[in-house]
Amino acid sequence: MKVILTADVKGTGKKGDIKEVSDGFARNFLFKKGLATEADAVAVNSLNMKKEAEDFHRREEIRLCTELAAKMNLAEVTVKVKCGETGKVFGSVTTQEIADGLKTLGYDVDKKKIILKEPIKKVGIYRLDVKLQPNISTKIVVKVESL
Repeated sequence: MKVILTADVKGTGKKGDIKEVSDGFARNFLFKKGLATEADAVAVNSLNMKKEAEDFHRREEIRLCTELAAKMNLAEVTVKVKCGETGKVFGSVTTQEIADGLKTLGYDVDKKKIILKEPIKKVGIYRLDVKLQPNISTKIVVKVESL
């Protein structure tokens, strides 16, 4: 019997796979626990449409991230912080402060995507990487100034 798995089943397959299993295994285990549905023509067509939609959305997200990376390349963000006479910052500049600065420039970037190799603890100009997708990244310039 052909079934469409609705969840990962150890030893059988992953969610969304179409598998050939024995009738007893399908009826007594997979269907009862809600782990699979019967693979009739309507269900297979629905699964294919869903996969196509997911692929389209993934490609669209990659395209949008690529455009954002091109626009954001070497964008300058100014962060004003309290600091001492020598230019040493009280605390450090966080990725949240940088993300807020990017938001004022019109770029909505999550703070987790901004990569700080080491904490920013002095006034100055820094180049940082922003990793928008696993294979899409860009650089920004952060100016840290005293209040």
